[in-house]
Parts: sequence; structure tokens; C-alpha cells
Amino acid sequence: MTPTLSPQALLPSAPDAARHEPVQPDLTRLFAPIVRGVGQAIGDYRMIEQGDRVMVCLSGGKDSYTLLDVLLHLQKKAPIDFELVAVNLDQGQPGFPKDVLPRYLTELGVRHDVLTEDTYSVVKEKTPEGKTTCSLCSRLRRGILYRHAREIGATKIALGHHREDILETLFMNMFFGARLKAMPPKLQSDDGTNVVIRPLAYVAEADIIRYAQARAFPIIPCNLCGSQPNLQRKVVGEMLEGWEREHPGRLQNILRSLTRVTPSHLLDRDLYDFASLSVTPAQGDTGFDAESYPEREFMTGLSELSLLPQ
Repeated sequence: MTPTLSPQALLPSAPDAARHEPVQPDLTRLFAPIVRGVGQAIGDYRMIEQGDRVMVCLSGGKDSYTLLDVLLHLQKKAPIDFELVAVNLDQGQPGFPKDVLPRYLTELGVRHDVLTEDTYSVVKEKTPEGKTTCSLCSRLRRGILYRHAREIGATKIALGHHREDILETLFMNMFFGARLKAMPPKLQSDDGTNVVIRPLAYVAEADIIRYAQARAFPIIPCNLCGSQPNLQRKVVGEMLEGWEREHPGRLQNILRSLTRVTPSHLLDRDLYDFASLSVTPAQGDTGFDAESYPEREFMTGLSELSLLPQ
């Protein structure tokens, strides 16, 4: 069997990304839950395997910086060998600081490519006034990154989407698309030539925010999508924040529910053969389920992981 990256083999510790600077003691505590979540997600979905060349998409935001830190850490700690190539796409946004990421990645000693494509002008020209730019921008960006992944022989494309991104997508699809659909942790790309992975799928955004602040990443703001006042995704995000504030743990339960689906208790006739049910079924089901809410934590079995710095 091809060896894979197992969370049980990981020993979370403060990253030595800033290798010439003293490590802040608090970083170990902030980094540990992120490594634990990423290790679990990678193990659950076989995201990274022996010999993979992983293209890490770096936008200059907190999520992708954190993703790179974790993958660099796992590259040293995991019992398998895999390559990392950081890639940034300069989309021609006015005022984009072209020197920030190359300088940061050079100091890290990370192989990196900076692509330059003026998608900004295309998006501004094609998007009607008052409409959001996210869909077209994402589509153009995706095509460019897929092409580059093929050119460098990448076997996986790593994106920095976290738990809240997945849940926001779930509710966006429910509220505005009438579909029960979220954001998968691993998928085959549209063109069928790439595998996309989301190692931060189990990681709470709050953990990323705290870690990014402690690491003082050189954040590059997005002047195209993040500044739009009419984003429904922002509204959904605020809804989720309110739920978690009033009922801590609710978002983790919603995420967990996506891993425990009962097709016979939904309404999708393509997913479950309701038409063939009869009074004497070959295999029955519970008509009225008891209200059973297991108390075990999501991602159990990880308590044995050592969180001590190396």
C-alpha cells in the first residue's frame, strides 16, 4: 500500500518558518490545534501521499500563510516524502505589492512561482455594476492555477479554505441555490487533470486568526472581492459567527453532520430508492429515530498526540 501521511505520526510544535528568529513560546499552543486538525483531515481523505508534489496556492491572506506553515511543518515530521511549491497569482489589482510574497518565500527557502495575469481588468469589464465579482474571478483564477499545476507536474493543489468556508458554502447553496452541497475536502478538478485538497477543512477560522496574528504575516488585502458591500457570503458568515458566539460548539456539530449523512432520511430520490419501498422491505429502517446526540468530540482519537515542542 502506498504510504500516506497519518495524523498519529505528527508531533505538533511551533513552526520554524522564521528560522532566524527566536520562536515565540505562545506559537506552540496556537499552532497545535491547527496541526492536529490538518493531520486528521489529511489522514481521513488521503490528501497527501508518498512522492506527491503539492502546489500550495498562496494569496497573501491569513489562511494560505497558515496552510503553508502547516505543510512545511508536516513535511519535516511526516513519515513520507513530498514536495511543496508555493504559487501566487498576481491578478493585476491596482497597488498589488509585488515584492512582498517573493521576499517572504525567499527568506523561508521555499520554492515558489509568481504568475502574472491581468484578470482584474477582465473581471471589472465583464461584471455588471452592483454584481459580485467572485464567480468570474474565481473561474479565471482556477483555470490559470490548473494550467500551471500541469506545467510543473503537481499531483495535488492545496487551497486554504477552512471550516467556516465550508459551512458558508453549505448555507449559501441551501439559501440561494436550493441544493444540499458544501465544499469537499478533496476533489478532482473541473478539467479532470488535477486533484484539489483543502487541508484546513477541519480547522476553525478563529484558530487561524489567532495564529496569524501571533506570526505577524505580511497580509496582502484583496481589493476586488473582499471590499464588496453586497456579498451574501458575508451575511452568512456573520450568521455563523452569531451561532458560535451564542452556542459554542455548534459549528463543529454542523461540520460533523456532513460526515454522518443518512440518505434515507433526506428527500433526494436519486440518492435513495424511495419508490421501491414496500410494507415488507428487504432491509427496514427506523421510522421514528430516537433523539440521539452523541457526546463524543469530533476528531476523536487524537488525544494521544504529543503537543510538546521538539
